[in-house]
Amino acid sequence: MSRAEQAGVEAAAWLIAQGDGPLPPESQAAFDAWFNASEGNKVAYWRLEFGWEEADRVGALGHDPAALVHESRYLPRKRWWIPATIAASITLAFGVHQVAIQQPATAPLQSGAARFAARSYSTAVGGSRLVGLPDGSRIQLNTQSKVRTQITAARREVWLDRGEVFFEIAHREDKPFIVHAGDRQITVLGTKFSVRRDGAKVVVTVLEGRVQLDELEDSRPTGSSIIVGGDIAMAAGPATLVTARSEEKVESALAWRKGMLTFDQEPLLAIAAEFNRYNTRKLVPDAQSVGAIRITGTFPSNNPDAFARLLHDAYGLGIEDTEREIRVFR
Repeated sequence: MSRAEQAGVEAAAWLIAQGDGPLPPESQAAFDAWFNASEGNKVAYWRLEFGWEEADRVGALGHDPAALVHESRYLPRKRWWIPATIAASITLAFGVHQVAIQQPATAPLQSGAARFAARSYSTAVGGSRLVGLPDGSRIQLNTQSKVRTQITAARREVWLDRGEVFFEIAHREDKPFIVHAGDRQITVLGTKFSVRRDGAKVVVTVLEGRVQLDELEDSRPTGSSIIVGGDIAMAAGPATLVTARSEEKVESALAWRKGMLTFDQEPLLAIAAEFNRYNTRKLVPDAQSVGAIRITGTFPSNNPDAFARLLHDAYGLGIEDTEREIRVFR
């Protein structure tokens, strides 16, 4: 077997191991050492990884698009695409992997590995996606969300471009986890929290632990707030408002993780806007008086029709269905 073939076998073994979730720290260190051992290893890994991602994309095209919108999108990597030369050596590949994970890390992550660690994840309207990160952390993307991640031996950073993400961060005393959202920066060592970004508005909801929320100007912090479990912080422009501790409000704000929306005396206009984040057919109150009706309850985020029927039954409101919207009127 040539050196190039050997590198391909080893790359396949690492990809298979990573397909089952984040590697344990010792295995991650072994991968880093193998990856940086030669340019041949890097090329073999990137080539196979690209083929794997293309196979996932092609495979996804065979699914019902409606199902893809509503189901969780954290899918294991496909294994059927592996070239025959690699598949024929799969037993050897696992043998190589078992040897590799016992080797100590002999080289720090370099720029090539940083390229490997950069990832982008997104969801469509109504979509949800759970992603395991290389450091053992997990993120869950809500509807219409997009993040970019950079997880290496030297840094743990995420950029929230739009939408909402729940973070479950693996604790690392010497390496904070940083989330960038517009002109706000959230820094943690290990905790559970969500960040929602709507343009310049950022909302941070802390389920467990504590986070530091910084306002940035020219990449430098100009003001900081500490937010602990049960707190919700809303930031826009130069202002940051931290609500009094309320575990119930936090649970309600995070109900989307279970496919639900929870409201406590919220006006129908705001409730419609929230439903419309998750559905292509929009809920439209047609008058200010209708939009001002306040409602309390928990409802499935992907079923505005059922919610509209409740409005008809409970409030006597009229409902008119069209292909693109559900109009609510008196």
